[in-house]
Amino acid sequence: MVNLRAKPYNLGDEDIAWVESTIASMTDEEKVGQLFWQLCLSDSDEYLGHLLGTYHLGGCRYNGMPGQRVLNQNRAIQKHSKIPAFVACNPEQGGDGVCPDGAHVGVGLKVGATGNLEYARAMGKVSGATIAATGCNMAFAPVVDITYNWECEETLARAFGNDHNRVAAMGKAYMDGLHETEGVYCCAKHFPGNGQDYRDAHLSNNVNHFGYEKWMETYGHVYKTLIDGGLDAIMGGHILMPEYMAEINPDITADTIMPATLCPEIMTDLLRNKLGFNGMVVTDASHMVGMTNRMKRKDMLPAAINAGCDMFLFFNDPDEDFATMLNAYKTGIISEERIVEALTRILGLKAAKGMHKKSVEELTATDEELAAVLANPEYRSYSAAISKDALTLVKYKDEGVLPLSPEKTKRIMIVNIKGADGPMAALAAMAMGGGASRKSPAEKLVDLLNAKGFEAFIYESPLDKIKKQIAAGEKPSLNLYFAGKNAIADFVSGMDLVISLFNVANGHPAFGLSKGGGEIPWYVHELPVVGISVNKPTMLADAPMLRTYINTYDAHDDTLEALVDALVAGPEAFKGQDPIDSYCGMFDTHM
Repeated sequence: MVNLRAKPYNLGDEDIAWVESTIASMTDEEKVGQLFWQLCLSDSDEYLGHLLGTYHLGGCRYNGMPGQRVLNQNRAIQKHSKIPAFVACNPEQGGDGVCPDGAHVGVGLKVGATGNLEYARAMGKVSGATIAATGCNMAFAPVVDITYNWECEETLARAFGNDHNRVAAMGKAYMDGLHETEGVYCCAKHFPGNGQDYRDAHLSNNVNHFGYEKWMETYGHVYKTLIDGGLDAIMGGHILMPEYMAEINPDITADTIMPATLCPEIMTDLLRNKLGFNGMVVTDASHMVGMTNRMKRKDMLPAAINAGCDMFLFFNDPDEDFATMLNAYKTGIISEERIVEALTRILGLKAAKGMHKKSVEELTATDEELAAVLANPEYRSYSAAISKDALTLVKYKDEGVLPLSPEKTKRIMIVNIKGADGPMAALAAMAMGGGASRKSPAEKLVDLLNAKGFEAFIYESPLDKIKKQIAAGEKPSLNLYFAGKNAIADFVSGMDLVISLFNVANGHPAFGLSKGGGEIPWYVHELPVVGISVNKPTMLADAPMLRTYINTYDAHDDTLEALVDALVAGPEAFKGQDPIDSYCGMFDTHM
């Protein structure tokens, strides 16, 4: 059932013999342990020794920390592993997905906007080098979802866009760049494909609505491109496929349709038999509601393995989950044939990079090698180049607004528009590149514009004034909110141009005043207005009246510097091509 002589293993007789003899010599506990990844809660030697010694883990994942700590952690992981362990990270945007001091390259959507496959390959190249330098060995990347739905925040920044051909080409380029570094595995995600449902599988069900033919033309094309190119592993998503399942079984009912990670018709029949994937499959995180709401956890763990997933991502409670999977194996719920198949893929992949032949010291890099990668100027150069080439002038109906010049529009008011805070706001900001500078993007933009001779300032809303009054111990003037209006001539008299700066990481803009004021750009016919989103690229849905609209895709310093240079250079300086439908499929956004 597993061809170890074929891609992605390409093993010879000696390596195959190691796989087979190792499986034959393993205890039941060691076999079950290899099925699990765990998210490490500490990098202490004592904790890792207990974790690896007790549960015999096949793989580890860790929380973000500086590169040297990651390297030290991974030395301990391998020291305590009887069979060398996978250690994975999420380098979706470059080396900073491995460790915060790694080189940032760019989020998937930003790279997609450039249309440049070399940038996608650079993402993989920098990621692979940083992975190896820190002693890791697997990338949970690239994200090869397709953003068909502009409201799908789970994929919006992370995927390369809404065109399956571009996603396939860029995903393949990322993988090729990653594979330039010896010993690094590529695990693409999230099979069978996210990007249609606006809901987040962390919090709810997630649906892919395509039937077989449409799926094979789109998502299937993406995965087949990577598989044919030597993809090592695939992460299964907790994604329902009701149309596809109904084609297989017209009598199927809604409550019996399972997410891909629990569905053999998807993970085995579609992925293995129809696409011919011979590599390893790991589930997405098992605490996500898209998986946990389908059955009891004690049933869910073995169901994922029986569906065709070879590894299970993360314990909930280590003792409980390990005992559940061990009992399922001992009682035959997971058959001997199925566990040997899974172990063959797991150990076969470890043998494919020669992990079984390396000493503990050889499995990880030296301190000097790590330092060289983290300081590599080439790796640090890609971000600025991508920032420049990704800038996208989505909408430009008021021709002549650009280029900006102090002679024409010296006084520029910047309206700092933020999103509503929520439990995922900070994480979303990191994913979209927000918070890259200690100053806010609006403050940074003021500095950059003023350095070019403008007189830029930040708009103070009535709500901001009320907050100041409260902070000063004064009685707030609610009249500022309810009746804080003024003549149009007075409103526009203090400025020559307005920049509506959207720094919204998730959700929609938190406009504080709906009846007048400056937060909502109602005044687009009163004076020139340039809308700029430095995070989510879908702000036209909330401000369709904007006649000039730009997407930068993140708020990193080099991005804002490139933005200001382009604003004063003119429309031709915006080289990016919209990688999604930033008009959001709406009629009025084109007005």
